[in-house]
Amino acid sequence: MNDIEENPGRSERRDAAENRQRILDAALRLFEQQGVEQVSMNQIAIEAQIGPGTLYRRYRNKGELCLDLMKENIVLLFEDIESHLTQHRAEPARLRLKGLLTLFIRFREKKSQLLKGVEESASTNRSRSRTQSPLYLELHQLLVDLFDEMNPPGPHRPNSVFKADMLLLALSSESYSFQKDERGYSAETFLEQICLTFID
Repeated sequence: MNDIEENPGRSERRDAAENRQRILDAALRLFEQQGVEQVSMNQIAIEAQIGPGTLYRRYRNKGELCLDLMKENIVLLFEDIESHLTQHRAEPARLRLKGLLTLFIRFREKKSQLLKGVEESASTNRSRSRTQSPLYLELHQLLVDLFDEMNPPGPHRPNSVFKADMLLLALSSESYSFQKDERGYSAETFLEQICLTFID
């Protein structure tokens, strides 16, 4: 009797896992072909051969879908950052911060479409802005810690929280795309200018 009762649950979990994988595979195909902005949730449902209701029960918007696609990559990014900060802990904070920014910009270059989708989820979910995403919050704390270390206590000490906010704003997809597409900066030049502005 117990076996009969357990089977439907296992089957349901398997179906849910299969649906999730179909959604992610379909979304990734469409995003790579057309770009995140051009793809609608309905297109993803059709491509995955599931109903829109099934899609929206799992993902409220494209931002959440992009974040799921990005999770493993984001974990690897923070592992790389943590490894860099640990290996170079004897170096000055400004050099560790430059290394962190190098890793992040390299990551942005490789995952630009998905990262843009994660950041722009705020446009479809105003109650949860980009500044409340786990990616933003974790990066922000790392930056605040490094800025605090770089700026000894004193009456004219820069506000590390404000400085981290401004740096992350400069690193956002919109800002990065503008500097590359409109100003003609390469990733290397962008990194150089960011370091000159916020560190040197």
